Amino acid sequence: MQAELHLVDAFTRAAFSGNTAGVCIPDGPADAAWMQQVAAELKHSETAFLFPKGSAWNLRWFTPDKEVELCGHATLAAASVLWKTGRVGPDQPITFETLSGPLVIRQDEDWISMDFPGEPAAPSMPVPGLARALGVEPVYTGRNRFDILVELPLADDVCSIEPDVNALTAIRTRGIIVTAGSDLPHIDFVSRFFAPSIGVPEDPVTGSAHCCLAPYWGEKLKKTEMVGFQCSARGGSVRVKLNGDRVILEGHAVHIFSGKLHA
Repeated sequence: MQAELHLVDAFTRAAFSGNTAGVCIPDGPADAAWMQQVAAELKHSETAFLFPKGSAWNLRWFTPDKEVELCGHATLAAASVLWKTGRVGPDQPITFETLSGPLVIRQDEDWISMDFPGEPAAPSMPVPGLARALGVEPVYTGRNRFDILVELPLADDVCSIEPDVNALTAIRTRGIIVTAGSDLPHIDFVSRFFAPSIGVPEDPVTGSAHCCLAPYWGEKLKKTEMVGFQCSARGGSVRVKLNGDRVILEGHAVHIFSGKLHA
């Protein structure tokens, strides 16, 4: 099958930083097995697959190992590709039909704004083996339907952590969000995201994790608008706004590569 293929760095203003997503637009219908093979070939944390659906677009996300229900950076990348290639007018919003329901994406000046479901975490008991795998004792542990959220004492604890990824793989969850309050005036909180159980040892910048981080830090900081920085090696910023049970995620995208897939 032939397909249009793009690589986009998301949640960054600079090339070769943020989180790289593949965006694949097949020439015709494609089955899940083929999409999984493409994602495994590309080896990015997620690849987005786009199919026109009336006035909307069907959007699916695959890691190198499996399909996922929600992904922020690949959604931002997919919307950016639709605007850049002229499939959608620059002033028109985009509605994606996804496993997490309809997601509406807009351009707001030079920002891309994404209306996502909030995914707050409920407090939970400490997870056996997690503190040892992280090498730091959490001050808070919570869970939502996707991930485990842990708060560490200091921002430096988050940014310098070198977890035992093999030990994290044994913990039953999609991913582990590690966070702390920021010690910088222009950033409200920092985070890292580890998801080795789905083939992503560390995700550079994770939009869906901010659907959990935004309500958590919004309550702690008594704010409805915040800036999060994911302090991975590539790094990237996500601006978040609380809107009832929804979270508005905002970021930028840099186009790296466009081509044709012949398989």
